[in-house]
Amino acid sequence: MSDLLQTPLHQFHETLGAKMVPFAGYAMPVQYPMGVMQEHLHTRTKAGLFDVSHMGQVIIKGADYAAAATALETLIPVDVLGLAPDRQRYGFLTNDTGGIMDDLMLANRGDHIFMVVNAGCKRDDIAYLKSKLADVSVTEVTDRALIALQGPAAEKVLAALDPKVADMRFMDVITASLAGGDCWVSRSGYTGEDGYEISVPAAQAATLAQALLAHDDVAPIGLGARDSLRLEGGLCLYGHDINTDTTPTEAALNWAIQKVRRSGGDRAGGFPGADVILAQLADGADRKRVGLLPEGRAPMREGVPLFAHIEDETPIGAITSGGFGPTVSGPVAMGYLPVAQADLGTTVYGELRGKRLPLTVAALPFTPANFKR
Repeated sequence: MSDLLQTPLHQFHETLGAKMVPFAGYAMPVQYPMGVMQEHLHTRTKAGLFDVSHMGQVIIKGADYAAAATALETLIPVDVLGLAPDRQRYGFLTNDTGGIMDDLMLANRGDHIFMVVNAGCKRDDIAYLKSKLADVSVTEVTDRALIALQGPAAEKVLAALDPKVADMRFMDVITASLAGGDCWVSRSGYTGEDGYEISVPAAQAATLAQALLAHDDVAPIGLGARDSLRLEGGLCLYGHDINTDTTPTEAALNWAIQKVRRSGGDRAGGFPGADVILAQLADGADRKRVGLLPEGRAPMREGVPLFAHIEDETPIGAITSGGFGPTVSGPVAMGYLPVAQADLGTTVYGELRGKRLPLTVAALPFTPANFKR
């Protein structure tokens, strides 16, 4: 793995006995000696510490916040201009056919937009933003790490370092002093649990991580449990559940497009693929991302074809994410089905090792979200 990039916490992971694997061009920890199952359950019951420094951190700046937001709204179908100071919002870049180029988080930091994009897309995202946003500056942040503290004990643990984080609501963003570094802290994450994402100067990253791990409730968590946690939370993984061939409506992400950007809104349209997306918001799409519960104990993973009837020859969809859900004590999956087969309780069939086995369309998330509203 000598040709892989390393995060500022690489040595930290090795010291903790992490199993490192290639991921999005980086050497990343997939699990620690605790193991994926226990890491998952620990995050659900106490607090897990994640290194997500491979993600892209970007600052978009114009003459003022409004200038930056107005420019960004030409590329993104969410309300950026109306986002209150020190608040964060989920969004996505779309292409001319309404497909999702990447999903991301963006925050109003007063005089600029702070954005976090996916690791596998960050190079293309940043080049795209720079090419399209001529009147604002787009700068990748390369001197900071990004860590996440997730789970019901996260508030207590982080508040011991800076008490004001306890007053944050879900999607609030502040600057806090943590372990000697000025950190950009959002109350958010991608596990379905309460918690924080923390942008920390790279030189202070290991010090902060060690300070958090010194708490009895905190354990290091790898990519394996991060994936099972987000799957139980019904959260999309870019490149799997969403991509350039899936629209927001197909992906069941309509909630992320505010009324002001929809037909009849004050700033309707004006983003790539608006004709497709606005039509689907009004009339629906032909297929939909759904939750799926396989019968029995065998997980059904990405790529498993789905059939309307056990004897059908032509699949009607496929699983995009699947595995074992430790919190629900059984297999869980997500995938795409025609809307006619997407109603809750519908039975479809997945082909696993030559056998057709039943799955039931289920509500998402599989595990209720525990965000602090």
